[in-house]
Amino acid sequence: MLGKIKPDFQQNLFKTRLTDLINLEHPLVKLALEISWDKMEDEFQDLYSEQGRPSIPIRKIAGMLLLKEMFKESDESVVERWIENAYWQHFTGEEFFQTKQPFDPSEFVHFRKRLKEAGLEFLLSQSVSLHPKAKNEKEVQIDTTVQEKNITFPTDAKLAKKVIDNCTKIAQKEGVLQRQTYKRVAKQHLRDAYFGHHPKRKKKAVMARKKLKTIGLRVVRELERKLPEELKKQYEGEFVIYKKVLTQERNSKDKIYSLHEPQTACIAKGKAHKAYEFGTKVAVVRGRNTGIITAVKRFSGNPHDSKTLEESLAQSERVRTKIGGTRPEIASTDRGFRGQIQVGTTQIVIPKNNKEKTKYKQEVARKRFRARAAIEPTISHLKRNHSLGLNFLKGVAGDVNNALLAGIGYNLKLRFNQIKEQIVFWLQLVFNFFTKNKTIILIEI
Repeated sequence: MLGKIKPDFQQNLFKTRLTDLINLEHPLVKLALEISWDKMEDEFQDLYSEQGRPSIPIRKIAGMLLLKEMFKESDESVVERWIENAYWQHFTGEEFFQTKQPFDPSEFVHFRKRLKEAGLEFLLSQSVSLHPKAKNEKEVQIDTTVQEKNITFPTDAKLAKKVIDNCTKIAQKEGVLQRQTYKRVAKQHLRDAYFGHHPKRKKKAVMARKKLKTIGLRVVRELERKLPEELKKQYEGEFVIYKKVLTQERNSKDKIYSLHEPQTACIAKGKAHKAYEFGTKVAVVRGRNTGIITAVKRFSGNPHDSKTLEESLAQSERVRTKIGGTRPEIASTDRGFRGQIQVGTTQIVIPKNNKEKTKYKQEVARKRFRARAAIEPTISHLKRNHSLGLNFLKGVAGDVNNALLAGIGYNLKLRFNQIKEQIVFWLQLVFNFFTKNKTIILIEI
């Protein structure tokens, strides 16, 4: 059953009303007034049953999710900071100052699963609606980046050692008597596999890697022989991944780089300091004039950039249509997207080596592609100040959710900063006005 926040207008002798503690001109207070919480509640009420215990109110949990993305907090830290921050409590709809945690941090996991991609796209559309010009902007900029997964740097030796350890855990759990656990042997082989690039250690490291793979396959086959048929079907998916990890070579396709995140891909982005990144490819759609993000689409594997355009623009259209907007007419990209000149009704503009015919067209193209470079710092902000830099959420759903939440947090933070700038601007005007009048009064005296 959907829980709701009931307004309490009665004074309480033992509690302090938040409006008596906070500055009502604070940017977060003004941002809370601009967000349509009623629309959010109407959109999400169908996701809850009509029976059972009342849930956490939508404004409270959704508001804390937005705060988490705006200020780059974890599920645990945002709940802890909420107790200390009166402005955050007011933002989530509280009337009185609270001194206890509103809910367990694990509730964020259930809420994200409940929303799915469609619910997060709605939240993205609401963040875009705070910037009225963004919904009908004709030209957008598109670029791709890598959303890194929170996994260790993968090596064949590490993965083989993990397979051996996981098989030992399965055997202990199901009561299977192993011929040998290889606990100490595998540990020593992993040590020997380190620093294999050194000439004096190369031969020993190569042999250690081969031996770890041999032991891994031996342990997997033993489990398959000894497990009952019912349990074998239960662990069939794990065994397929283990065999693929132990048999894949350097040039194999669709390699597995993590046992618990098998969808992780290896993507080379041409960076001098980091040759490869392990995660998923994400396409970002940004308005040219407003700078508002209208789509953050996650893709499986490592597709060519031109193959990401259709789904990215479709998501942008869905987000903008929800708030009465239109599909972008022009999308400017870099040369990595070559191969597409039209996607649906959207024209794709890519820098060309040959010059335009007239000086005017040359100047228009020069300005357009100089402006397109502004998407690079936007992606940097998404990674450093929001959650796109390192994804801690599990699975494919975690990749999708984390990318969309980063875009939502970016749009909200941009509006938050705009409100702050407006307040500073008006304070400066008032200060200048009184300073000027004071000078005039002193001259008259």
